[in-house]
Amino acid sequence: MKSIENLLRSSIGLHAATIGSSVVEYTIRSRMARLGLSCHDAYLALLRNSPAEWNNLVETMVVTETWFFREKQPFAALVRLVVEEWLAAHPTETLRLLSVPCASGEEPYSMAMALLDAGLPAARFQIDAVDISARALAFAQRGVFGRNSFRGADLDFRNRYFASSKTGYLLNPAVRKLVHFQRGNILAHDCLAGTAVYDFVFCRNLLIYFDRPTQAETLTKLQRLLVPHGVLFTSAAELPLALEHGFASVDMPRSFAGRKIEARPRTANPRPAALASSPPVDAARGAPSNAPPHPARADISFGAFGNLARARELAVQGRFDEAAELCHSHLRGSGVSAEAFYILGLVQDATGADAEAGEFYRKALYLEPNHLDALQRWALLSERNGQRDHARRLRLRAERRQPESPA
Repeated sequence: MKSIENLLRSSIGLHAATIGSSVVEYTIRSRMARLGLSCHDAYLALLRNSPAEWNNLVETMVVTETWFFREKQPFAALVRLVVEEWLAAHPTETLRLLSVPCASGEEPYSMAMALLDAGLPAARFQIDAVDISARALAFAQRGVFGRNSFRGADLDFRNRYFASSKTGYLLNPAVRKLVHFQRGNILAHDCLAGTAVYDFVFCRNLLIYFDRPTQAETLTKLQRLLVPHGVLFTSAAELPLALEHGFASVDMPRSFAGRKIEARPRTANPRPAALASSPPVDAARGAPSNAPPHPARADISFGAFGNLARARELAVQGRFDEAAELCHSHLRGSGVSAEAFYILGLVQDATGADAEAGEFYRKALYLEPNHLDALQRWALLSERNGQRDHARRLRLRAERRQPESPA
């Protein structure tokens, strides 16, 4: 099983721990059962020699959950940056944008609609969209979307750009023509090779599935794909990673955007001021570089759990900014964490950012499917937003995972 996990990591960057090794193992065993295989080595050999089976496995592994205008602030920030900065500096050029991974198309189409609503002529911008999933791309190009692609209270854009049909909501063909889809793996050397650089790149909720070396490799490639001072949009959990790898915050609330900056001497890793008093960390080991390996690892592990426990306390006390900062610090130093994502969900939940809260609860449950608090809080959130079937399923999962009473 480890050999197959390693193949997934080296090929598409998927770090099994981020979605749970049990989830990966279940998916692999399901594919093996369908093929009548019981030996992992035999299935590994098949994956290496059968592009069709490799594609089948990848399709079952990738996460394509998305919706239109998922977190509206990034799209508002995109419009503001284009109108206030880019247009004045580029009176005749074509604005170039990239969405990677684009999943089933909701994100790049949202980019197009946001720019059209801002008054930018269709001839002034070009959007490329890349994803590793052939199924997701086929869905995106079809342009027919169900109710799950439309979330939140503000759906005026649906009235302007979609026509209702028996099979779903059909996107205006004029908008569909503005997005150019292509299949690709961002980690492949030939992905987007030879293309012109982009002014803006949306790469959200991808880095969280990678280990630290793959995150760094991906961010380096995204830098190369951007023009000088181009802007990268990430998720909230990923922005701290971008800020450590050659990006500076654009300082627009909840945009989770970083501007590409000039390369700096790599004599020391830049760290947030809040962590300035901590010893330098060896990224390969997660331990202070000037300390013995075993005691340091024990101390770091204890400190990480202590920070998250403190973050929970702060969230309960209503000190949301401090709680979020502790969680982001943990994510920067220790990698993805179900507890950190859960607490960030609590913070968003308490401040009325329902879509963002649900996304953090979802990430927590990807990492730890039995996280009882995340199941219960997401159920309450779903119920509040009228998603009763989803709330019921979450509560059933929570009930199955309730600890038994002591004898």
